[in-house]
Amino acid sequence: MGSTGKRGKRAAAVGTSPFGRLLREWRLRGGLSQLRLATEAGVSPRHLSFVETGRAQPSREMVLRLSEALDVPLRDRNDLLSAAGFAAIYRERAIGHDELAPVERMIGFLLERCEPFPAYLLDRRMRILRSNRAASAILSPFARDHAIWHEEPRNLLRLTLHPEGFRSSIVNFDEVASALLVRLARTAAATPSDPELEALLTELRALPGLPDAGRPSDRTRPVPPILAMHMKSGTLELRFFSMLSTLGTPQDVTLQDLHVETLMPADEASEALMRALGEAAAGPEVGKGSA
Repeated sequence: MGSTGKRGKRAAAVGTSPFGRLLREWRLRGGLSQLRLATEAGVSPRHLSFVETGRAQPSREMVLRLSEALDVPLRDRNDLLSAAGFAAIYRERAIGHDELAPVERMIGFLLERCEPFPAYLLDRRMRILRSNRAASAILSPFARDHAIWHEEPRNLLRLTLHPEGFRSSIVNFDEVASALLVRLARTAAATPSDPELEALLTELRALPGLPDAGRPSDRTRPVPPILAMHMKSGTLELRFFSMLSTLGTPQDVTLQDLHVETLMPADEASEALMRALGEAAAGPEVGKGSA
C-alpha cells in the first residue's frame, strides 16, 4: 500500500513542470522528436527527457539553447525563462522609445531610399506603423473612401482582403488572398502568445468571397517565395511583387516583430507608372521652377 502511494506521487510529479509542458508544446509544434531536439541543442537526450517530464530543472543556459534550437520568438523565450524560474532577458520597447531612436532612423532611411516604390514598416499583425510617400501616392488611386481606410493604425491585410479595400482592384485576388492567409496562419502558429493574431486570422477567413484555398487551417502549406499582385482600376494598371526585409538578429521583442515590405514593379510599364505617380505627388523639385 505504501509502495503504491509513493509510485503514485512520483507519477503525479512527472509532467507537472511548467517549463517541461511549454518545452514539449514548442517541440511538437516544430515537429521534432526529443532525440532531434537534443542533437540540435547539443544536450543529452536523457537529460532533455528528464527536463521535459519535470524530473530535472534546466539551467538558464539550457533554456536559451533549447529556445534557439526551436527558433522560439523572443517574447516566448521570456515565457520559457520565467517558467524555468529565471528572469526575462529580452526587452520590449515600443516604437518611439528613445533607446530605439537609432533603429528608427535606419528604418526611416530605408523607407525613403525605396522611393519611388511603396514601402511599409509593419508589425507581426501587419499593422502599418510607418510608410513612405510613394505608398500613398501610388496605391491611393486604387482605394475607396470607406471606414476601413480610417482605422489607426491601418492593417495592410484588411486593406487588401476586405471588400471595401483593394479587393475589387486586384485582378489575381484568389492567388493573393490564399498566399496572405497562409502566411498569417503560419505567423499565428509560430506566435501562440499573441491571441490577437489568431483572432485576426478568424476575422479575415470569415470575409465573404474568399477563395476556398484561403480557408483551410492547414498551416504547413508552403508560402510562395514571391507574392505577385496585378492591380487595375480604370486606365491604371500595375503589376508588382512584394519584398520583405527583416532586422537581422534583433535582441528586442518589438524589433523582432517588425519588417519592411516593399512593392517592386514587375515590368517596365508598371515601373514607369510608379515613377510618374510618385513624381506627381512630390511636386516640382526645389530650384526647378519655370524659367
